[in-house]
Amino acid sequence: MRAALAFLTPLGGARPPDRRTLSWFPLTGALIGAALGGVWWGAERLWPPVVAAAIVVAADLAVTGMLHLDGLVDSADGLLGHLPRERRLAVMAEPAIGAFGVATAVVVLLLRFSALASMQPRLGLLAGLWCASRTVMAVAARAVPYARTEGLVSAFAGGNWRPVALGGTAVAVALAALAGVSAVAAVAAAMAAATAVVVGARSRLGGVTGDVLGAAGMVAETAGLVTAAGQW
Repeated sequence: MRAALAFLTPLGGARPPDRRTLSWFPLTGALIGAALGGVWWGAERLWPPVVAAAIVVAADLAVTGMLHLDGLVDSADGLLGHLPRERRLAVMAEPAIGAFGVATAVVVLLLRFSALASMQPRLGLLAGLWCASRTVMAVAARAVPYARTEGLVSAFAGGNWRPVALGGTAVAVALAALAGVSAVAAVAAAMAAATAVVVGARSRLGGVTGDVLGAAGMVAETAGLVTAAGQW
């Protein structure tokens, strides 16, 4: 689990990932979501809902080291433009940020903020959604080909994806159920949205990259939050 924490957050120290790391992704996501749920609960007792929502969004960026936001931006630049496959991968590897990346990041962060601001704190909701997002990331890394010849994700890509899919989904649904039926529906929406990102990446890149996994996680959480807010 420490290797999963080290990979998904700035915590856990410098530990190289391996194939066992993926098995801990769902639980690590659940812990991150639960921590953010605690921040949400505490912040709303000190500040108005809009300020509390902003604090949660900022805390998420801090605890993930903006790794997934960076993946979202790079993936948007590479996947949304009209480019050949090789150029898409090159664009995603460049440090510069394009219009697609900026626009996508702004929209996603606004949606996350607005959804959080419209709801009362629900720890189970965030724990379930963040568990679900990391579950899809882990499953995609094992079940979908890696689009590059080498890279960080190649250290743990491949393997049997079914155990992490079943276990992660069960944990995500169980945690979400603590926050009500709407939270369970939010988890389903989150996993569907993340799967759509992975399918789109495979169509355009021939597989996934680390950036795609991060983008899938961000899209999953955002879709789940928006779904939960709509049912509140």
